[in-house]
Amino acid sequence: MARHVVIGDLRVQQIDRKDGRRSWTIVWPEGTVHKEADRFLREYDGSGTQRTYAYVLVDHLRWLERECLAFAAVVLRDLERYMGIVGAEVRLPLGEPWRLGKRPYGQAALSTTAACLKGFLPAAGRAGRQRRTRLGPQCLPAADPGRS
Repeated sequence: MARHVVIGDLRVQQIDRKDGRRSWTIVWPEGTVHKEADRFLREYDGSGTQRTYAYVLVDHLRWLERECLAFAAVVLRDLERYMGIVGAEVRLPLGEPWRLGKRPYGQAALSTTAACLKGFLPAAGRAGRQRRTRLGPQCLPAADPGRS
């Protein structure tokens, strides 16, 4: 996997522990920790799931910034649009392309993304954020076969 330095954007930060374990979090461009993301990721401390979820979340958080959506104001329709943009089959306008030059997510990646976001957004709600809607036990849209 090619590594590159991310400047001026949210990024995943690897944390090397004294005991040799690794953890991951998300930091703002100036280097401060994204509190809501870090709180959620700590539930998976040191696991491969934590790393995977960190990369899923950083993409979603970057999209929120690009769309000028406040974290606390995200509603289900925003999440449906995001899932459509990354590759799910949804029946609504998606907006401008996201992830230019990258292939749409396959079914496994869509399932991982949905699981991560379903866990993350209610976790942020428990931290005192009020949501206009919550993710319930929704069915994950299928991967869009016309976008592969």
